Amino acid sequence: MTGIRREPLETPSTWTARDLARSEDWIHRLSAAEVVALEAALENARATGKPMAGITREDFPLGVLDAAIPRWLDTLQRGRGFLNIKGLPVADDPVKGAWLHWGIGLHLGTAVSQNAAGDLLGHVRDTGADPHDTSVRLYKTRVGLGFHSDGADLVGLLCIRQGRSGGENRLVSTTTLYNEILRRRPDLVSLLFEPFHWDRNDEQREGEPPYFSLPICTYRDGELRFFYIGWYIRGAQRHDVPRLTPEQTALLDLIDEIAADPALHVTMKLEPGEINYLKNNTVLHARTEYEDFEEPAKKRHLLRLWLAGHGAWGASDARLQRGIPAKQGAVSDAEAIATDAR
Repeated sequence: MTGIRREPLETPSTWTARDLARSEDWIHRLSAAEVVALEAALENARATGKPMAGITREDFPLGVLDAAIPRWLDTLQRGRGFLNIKGLPVADDPVKGAWLHWGIGLHLGTAVSQNAAGDLLGHVRDTGADPHDTSVRLYKTRVGLGFHSDGADLVGLLCIRQGRSGGENRLVSTTTLYNEILRRRPDLVSLLFEPFHWDRNDEQREGEPPYFSLPICTYRDGELRFFYIGWYIRGAQRHDVPRLTPEQTALLDLIDEIAADPALHVTMKLEPGEINYLKNNTVLHARTEYEDFEEPAKKRHLLRLWLAGHGAWGASDARLQRGIPAKQGAVSDAEAIATDAR
């Protein structure tokens, strides 16, 4: 597909909150047999003696759950673009949760770096970082996160613990969002396909500029690809880049307004043992602000994977497939959390 689509998109990934309320086919509740299979896979992987990052798909055989993987990939690649898995036996154990999350992820894709430290497994937790510091990634804080994409084909979020209150997850279809922009402000649609400048949050490699240029929307392999992090675009204005035009600002505001419409997005609160898998080109996600517990052992803790998906994902933009380049001297999330817990 070439050019700019001026008619509404009708795809399996075009949905609203009402559509999801009519069906639970986006939810997979692990059966007792599947939980037993995961426990066996974990035991097998640990018996190899390899570190977690060194195990292979063959080291983590899924048994009866193996038949679900092609269906999950089809849902993510060609269907609704997200799914929810319930019942992972994490038992408030981040280490066990990490192994299980990593092992399942091996069957869906290849983990890519999530930050300048090269972390392949991210810890989404309030580290006490200042959300007003332009170099701080907001997942390290408890503030709300607006609707956005992550830097890979897939993101997987596993809940280990929830905080005291808040921290709800919200998802919105990007094709639904596109259709609404087309309906409300057709004059702004062409701007989606023009380059914007994005802040790198000081995670650029040596010699690279502190920003990059990328349009919000492209067509690849006949599919609309929608990549959006509003605060990265607005944040790039601190650098020597062209100023946002009034029309560009209006478009960013409109995207945020449409995504925040409760009629369009779905809201959920992940419970311990739940995973959300999302296709970043077709689903934006957000998180509400939360209040946490004071005790380190009770604090909200999610584990995150960024995956370059297995199968026919098409020629994704390299920035969205390979994650964030590692940079010498950067501190990993795991180290920051270990320090915080002492």
